[in-house]
Amino acid sequence: MATTEAILQVLSGAGPCVFSSDPCFRSSELTFSSKLHIKRVKKRASRCMKMFKCSNVLQNGIGNHWFKGLGDRDRSVNATINRLQLLRCKGPQAERVSGATEGGNGTWFVDGANTLNLNGVASGEHTDCFGAWDAQQLTQEKEGFASKGAPNQEKESLATNGAVGTGRDASPKVSVDPIEEEAWELLRNSMVYYCGSPIGTIAANDPTSSSVLNYDQVFIRDFIPSGIAFLLKGEYDIVRNFLLHTLQLQSWEKTMDCHSPGQGLMPASFKVRTVRLDGDDDFATEEVLDPDFGEAAIGRVAPVDSGLWWIILLRAYGKCSGDLSLQERIDVQTGIKMILRLCLADGFDMFPTLLVTDGSCMIDRRMGIHGHPLEIQALFYSALLCAREMLAPEDGSADLIRALNNRLVALSFHIREYYWIDLRKLNEIYRYKTEEYSYDAVNKFNIYPDQVSPWLVEWMPNQGGYLIGNLQPAHMDFRFFSLGNIWSIVSGLATRDQSNAILDFVEAKWSDLIADMPLKICYPALEGQEWQIITGSDPKNTPWSYHNAGSWPTLLWQLTAACIKMNRPEIAARAVEIAEKRISRDKWPEYYDTKKARFIGKQAHLFQTWSIAGYLVAKLLLADPSAARMLVMDEDPELVSAFSCMISTNPRRKHGQKNSKKTFMV
Repeated sequence: MATTEAILQVLSGAGPCVFSSDPCFRSSELTFSSKLHIKRVKKRASRCMKMFKCSNVLQNGIGNHWFKGLGDRDRSVNATINRLQLLRCKGPQAERVSGATEGGNGTWFVDGANTLNLNGVASGEHTDCFGAWDAQQLTQEKEGFASKGAPNQEKESLATNGAVGTGRDASPKVSVDPIEEEAWELLRNSMVYYCGSPIGTIAANDPTSSSVLNYDQVFIRDFIPSGIAFLLKGEYDIVRNFLLHTLQLQSWEKTMDCHSPGQGLMPASFKVRTVRLDGDDDFATEEVLDPDFGEAAIGRVAPVDSGLWWIILLRAYGKCSGDLSLQERIDVQTGIKMILRLCLADGFDMFPTLLVTDGSCMIDRRMGIHGHPLEIQALFYSALLCAREMLAPEDGSADLIRALNNRLVALSFHIREYYWIDLRKLNEIYRYKTEEYSYDAVNKFNIYPDQVSPWLVEWMPNQGGYLIGNLQPAHMDFRFFSLGNIWSIVSGLATRDQSNAILDFVEAKWSDLIADMPLKICYPALEGQEWQIITGSDPKNTPWSYHNAGSWPTLLWQLTAACIKMNRPEIAARAVEIAEKRISRDKWPEYYDTKKARFIGKQAHLFQTWSIAGYLVAKLLLADPSAARMLVMDEDPELVSAFSCMISTNPRRKHGQKNSKKTFMV
């Protein structure tokens, strides 16, 4: 009987709780003063794995689920323990806790029919790795639950009363499109839980695939559309948890072959693993986060875009939720600065663009994008603007902010001037003189006119233009890269005229870029000897497949944000309508093959999470275009002024003067 009393006290929030903390997070540790003492032993992860831990005790159901009817003190202890074990997290797949049904005695049991809401009102008290229980909140939520009725009503928001406040119900009770309803169910089924709290979504949840590889991990870039979808739904907790936990991983030591990359690198992905604890209890386990910074990735490439996407999502979280306390935290401010210092570090390069290796972004295999790919530059520019908006003004940040502002001006000038191409510019390149040695050279990068391929001359429409994929000495990559161009519109890296011209170009080349499924990741494909040399005869990147001009449905959400910013949502609506004809029937593939995107990709995973989330975000933004404000950025008037000054002033005339360097304070 004493044991039952102890368990009931803990479940009601009245029992003794012992809390321990580290600089960023606090983990709740429950101690029972009874014969059924549950041991929690911390096992230090090996130095090579460097995995962040959180005890599995929080997963046993005590801290995360309210069992209605436990007020009956005569209920047997064994029945209570069985219920706790039923909800216990037993491994990586236990992150996906299913729904609940009500037994005859008023007790809730887990079943597989519905998703159990861990953080909403219906799921009882809220606890996670960032704070302790609030006994008063427990009581309020318990009362709210009792008055709510059956739990199998429409799913509640994951947002809770905490630092953010109660999450708003962004979706009115109206008829739901069956494709959207299916997409939301699939997205929620892909959610990963850590210490009882949602922390991200896995890359794919394909039951038909025998080769999982790393698709069961949470990828930083893959989670972005998922995070945006949850924000638009008012479910803020999963995004907040994701941002804080990945920030914690940032500071870990990263080593491959005795070499460590610069501080500030964000992981490409992480996985929630369950490990056995040392001690007397052979069944005691705990959860740990196991990150991959590229040392286990195919090709061993560091993810340059992870930190940039993290900053962009952090700003979107603050804009959408109104919770600015997260970005004002000291550890978050430090994380932003570490990413900026890594990106703004001095090097040998003469250009303001980021120099990266092949495969360091969404195109994570060898595709000839090494150097200064447009996608990285657009994300870099966007992250710089977001960081400038969020950085707290202080004396220690003055030099960093000055360097950031100078880089913004130089980067925008460089991309707008040298990456832009249309029919007029193409004709100008065609007439270039080469081997110019002069400060006033027209052909600054010594581009050979023979690089203008016949396909490009025929493909370029009379109206519209785009930003080329890459620029290096004696090399211009004339391929159209969708994400780089679209995000240049969203971030304001492209001018307003250029942004409209890019959308004009998409419309003019609709049959090539959209075809039967939006959106080509790049165009055209590398074929023949060019494919053999540049990709190394990559069997996955064959022509018109995967990264080699495959069609990726996840790009719908970026396209939609760009179209809304330019007040041309009909373009995105038309693309979404095309996607809806097939994507659900085809089981949400990762990508499509062939020139017109007629086939599901030969190695594409089905039920790809960011294909699902990308579609949902596109639909939500089209339904509420004002919500795109958390993503888009308008041109900064001071940046425009500095940009105009750079065009009108020729710095070469002052070459050699020590005081000729001009900085633009923005």
